[in-house]
Amino acid sequence: MARHGNVLMHDAHAGVLTEDENGYTFSYAPDYLSLPGAQPISLTLPLASTPYVSKTMLPFFDGLVPEGWLLDIVHKTWKIDPRDRMGLLLACCKDCIGAVSVVAGEDS
Repeated sequence: MARHGNVLMHDAHAGVLTEDENGYTFSYAPDYLSLPGAQPISLTLPLASTPYVSKTMLPFFDGLVPEGWLLDIVHKTWKIDPRDRMGLLLACCKDCIGAVSVVAGEDS
């Protein structure tokens, strides 16, 4: 079963991050790419119409996941496995510090 996160940049839908049996894929939304002044969500993920694919969580998104004492609290409170990077991202990154947030999408 695939899991999806809608990636927002300054509250605009910038794209979708997907986790499936093959790994992770991030794709910018065509509508976002066509916006005047559209900005990449990260220097490591420049604006592109082709998806970014990786066997492991893309480093930019992995950097949004809590660590240290905050990860311990999330693990103990919400019972999310610390190795479940997508689960942590979807649970904890709806309201990140900065311009980017990730909101859980529908599973398929």
